[in-house]
Amino acid sequence: MTQVMLMLAGGGGCVSDIEYLRAEGGLFGPVASAPTLYRTLRGLDPATVRRLWAAQAAVREKVWALGAPGRDAAAPVFLDIDATLVEVHSEHKQGAAAHYKGGFGFGPMFCFSADGDALGAVLGPGNAAANNIEDHVELLDDAISRLPGEVAAGHRARNDADTAARRVVLRADSAGCSTRIAKACGDRNVGFHLLARSNAAIDAAIAKVPVNDKRWQPATKQNGEPRPGVAVADLTDLVDTTGWPERTRLIMRREPLHPGAQHSLFPSDHWRYWGHWTDQEGTAAECDATMRAHAIVEDHIKNLKSSGLLRMPFKNFNANAAWVAIVCWARTLVRWFQQRVCTGALAAANPKRLRWALWHTPGRLARSARRTIIRLPDNHPGATHLARIYRNITLLC
Repeated sequence: MTQVMLMLAGGGGCVSDIEYLRAEGGLFGPVASAPTLYRTLRGLDPATVRRLWAAQAAVREKVWALGAPGRDAAAPVFLDIDATLVEVHSEHKQGAAAHYKGGFGFGPMFCFSADGDALGAVLGPGNAAANNIEDHVELLDDAISRLPGEVAAGHRARNDADTAARRVVLRADSAGCSTRIAKACGDRNVGFHLLARSNAAIDAAIAKVPVNDKRWQPATKQNGEPRPGVAVADLTDLVDTTGWPERTRLIMRREPLHPGAQHSLFPSDHWRYWGHWTDQEGTAAECDATMRAHAIVEDHIKNLKSSGLLRMPFKNFNANAAWVAIVCWARTLVRWFQQRVCTGALAAANPKRLRWALWHTPGRLARSARRTIIRLPDNHPGATHLARIYRNITLLC
């Protein structure tokens, strides 16, 4: 399994790409053939995959204990859920189906930590409903079970809130906007930020607040600086919150409507309106900035697609579900590598940039005085990065 993840980390996208590792036995050791790997992955049933998720969670416990740049040990842990579409070109793949965008394929759903750890994945057919509440709750439970023990404590179903040492907050787009998900979060002592769906009640609430009303306050960027022309308001008292947990609030954001802008969730000739439901404390501007940070999940999914998710190599559904899980594990290992030993731009680089800078090098392995040496051209731009990374690795060891 380690070699499969190395293959995916290096840019592989299908089972036959394992042959590239076989070409360098001195570095990777004995490598299984593509047919052997194919049979092995097809033999991974859901129970085995769950045990492998648990094994990676045990490693995550140690990695998070080491700390990482930008991760505050006292800050809330944000869980971001989102789904995507993966196109396939064969109708013989079990579970593949036509989807709402006119294509054909699968619709996996993922849960990430804010800094990119893939904590769970559910593979669905292309025509799976994005707002399947059971999938969201299952994914939330999976993610919580794979967090370090100190973080997960108190956040399993029906746990006592007093046993929770760290705050955990779920963020999801409008597919996850449901009172059932909000209640599931409450049962697990998990906060929530859920993008609101368009409805007549919210439209009416927006219409009740004049454009120049003092209720509208300046929105802020992630660093706290104001966003010119953008305003936010708390409209909780103007809508019916029946069915939502106590302390639920409706936060609305408006932006000037400009040519080519993405469609607004709520109709307007002059403004783009977006709102979300939350049970978290803070000003409307603070809650809005926290919800907008959910957009990072798009980058996390894009990184998975650069690490093997663009293909579903098998006809069997369970085998493809195992493949999605392995892609998540491979990407998470690379993310840990970046956090622990990379510096500068490479610490946040996407997989393609990282591979181009470090792994797709014109170097070669050489043996000298019982040592294995990687030789690089003097003018190779990645040589400095590699030397710095090697130094950081030796310090960790």
